[in-house]
Amino acid sequence: MSDLLKTLKMRGKLLLLVLPLVIGPIFIVAGVIGFIANQQAYRGVTKTSKDDLQHMSAFCLDLLNSHYQQFQVYKQDRLRYLNQELATLTSLSYNLVESEHNQHKKGQIGLELAKQEARKALKKVNVGETGYIYAMTSKGDLQVHIAREGENVFDERDENGRYFIREICRTAKASKDGETLYITYPWRNEVLGDKYPRNKIVAYRYFREWDWIIAAGGYLDETSEEAAFERKSFAALKNSIKIKKVGATGYIFCMNSKGTFTIHPDSEGKNLIDAKDLDGNQFIREMCTKKSGWIRYPWKNIGDKAARMKIVRYEYFKPWDWIIAVGSYEDEFYLEANKIKTHIMYSMILLIMVVGITSTMMVFRASTIITSPITHMIEVIRRVKRGKLDESMKVTGEDELAEMAGAFNRMTEIIRRNRDMEASLAQQGKMASLGVLSSGVAHEINNPLGVILGYAGYLEGKMSEEDPNYKYIHEIKRESKRCKKIVQDLLSYARTPRPTLEITDLNDLLQQIVDFAANHTDMRGVTITTDFAPALPRVELDGDQMRQVAINLILNAGGAMPEGGKLCVKTEPAPNNRIRIQFLDSGCGIPQESLEKIFEPFYTTKERGTGLGLAITKQIIDQHHGEILIESVIGQGTCVTVILPVDQEEL
Repeated sequence: MSDLLKTLKMRGKLLLLVLPLVIGPIFIVAGVIGFIANQQAYRGVTKTSKDDLQHMSAFCLDLLNSHYQQFQVYKQDRLRYLNQELATLTSLSYNLVESEHNQHKKGQIGLELAKQEARKALKKVNVGETGYIYAMTSKGDLQVHIAREGENVFDERDENGRYFIREICRTAKASKDGETLYITYPWRNEVLGDKYPRNKIVAYRYFREWDWIIAAGGYLDETSEEAAFERKSFAALKNSIKIKKVGATGYIFCMNSKGTFTIHPDSEGKNLIDAKDLDGNQFIREMCTKKSGWIRYPWKNIGDKAARMKIVRYEYFKPWDWIIAVGSYEDEFYLEANKIKTHIMYSMILLIMVVGITSTMMVFRASTIITSPITHMIEVIRRVKRGKLDESMKVTGEDELAEMAGAFNRMTEIIRRNRDMEASLAQQGKMASLGVLSSGVAHEINNPLGVILGYAGYLEGKMSEEDPNYKYIHEIKRESKRCKKIVQDLLSYARTPRPTLEITDLNDLLQQIVDFAANHTDMRGVTITTDFAPALPRVELDGDQMRQVAINLILNAGGAMPEGGKLCVKTEPAPNNRIRIQFLDSGCGIPQESLEKIFEPFYTTKERGTGLGLAITKQIIDQHHGEILIESVIGQGTCVTVILPVDQEEL
């Protein structure tokens, strides 16, 4: 098969591999038709079942709403009665504290004793079954409390996250004399074994003389006979919902929007917000988020051999923040229909698996045979595009891809040869032109420049600096020197002599150059430091040429720091019997696009540069069999590294 594929053209490969995929859809179409027929049969049953669940959920909403409306009147009366009772207890407590304070004012008892007596009296007062009197300062320090006296509760929060103590302290201080204030907040007392938060009402007054906030608090469900009646009625309501069956094993359950079950056959009081079905979906969280709708999920009860699909209709009862859910298992609605569905589904699954596996294997084989060489060709093309012309494509077989790969390899070979030839010719032409130009320039320009410099120097010596013509003579002299320097750079690059090697102490040589460069006008404002490695091995090099290299690099660094900066010249040993010299400046940095061209002759970013300084520097380093590297970050500085061999004879 493999040999046959290699001899076939691409069309033959496609026919051989893709033709079986045409047969597959025939089986798939048959399965789809069966599936559609099955869905049509179920549609009527589904609608009837959903209507039943919808009616059941509406019935539960009506039941809850009726109970809610019935007890709204009771709650209003109870709240009014509780407010009056708490206000009376708060006033009584306030009078007790005020009485003790008056005794202190008359001098009958001390302040601390007065407060101690007030604490004892307040602790004896009960509010309902678990309520009590407490007092605290406006900073939240508990002065009177049955369990937490002495603690600071200023940052306490209720079940909704509200800083209710802060609110009490703020409003109490702003209250009028004799004014009783109220606050209601949800609170769950774990000590009393509360499973759910209960609404707590607190009445409080501010006793300014002691900075005491005197408060009487009690739970709404402990203050009247109606509360017990409501509990009984609510229990009856829950029981009537619990006993309602949906199908054989379905049931109704209720929960709040945080996922805590308020009515459930076996999980009442539990928070199952993160419960997951057998597919890993957080179905409770989805219901709490959407609050109303339909949900369908696989579920396995204790005792079930396998998971069953459950369908739930849920609606939101806003007054209690409850979600009422009516759920039933689908197999109870579709018992007989499921048998037909199961038979059809098994047949479809088997057919789809066979067709799918066969198709998958064929497609995988097709993709391997067709796309692998194409992928390889794309990777090679990308590398060649990045300039790696030595890359080539693998040629296998005799098809169109193999022919294209061979043609591409021949093309890259031709391009590589042409590029090498162009680079060589360009360099030769540049060097030939530079040699002719430098010889002509040296002959034709040096003599006139010498005369100009001589006369300019003579006139400069004859004039005082106050003479208005002095600056023109000085400018002529400076520009003539620059022309002479350009000619010298041209000659140096075109005719750089072979280095005269001698054993040199590199640290001493660099120190001399640093001392000289520190006084150069281009280094004004630049601080030069050195970090020379001790016991650095002596190096075989041309001292004059290396002096030219160092001065050029130092002055270039100074040019990058026109406003001043820091330059560090560093030496250290390098691997393979070499030494490393580094010039690190804090200048403006070099753009990335310039780093690639910086050693090319005549390339410069300076207004008056010749572009030969770094080219000559690299030429000298190359003749010493060394390396020069430049790393730069815009706005941070540049590091020029020169690596030289210690002994030239070992190369």
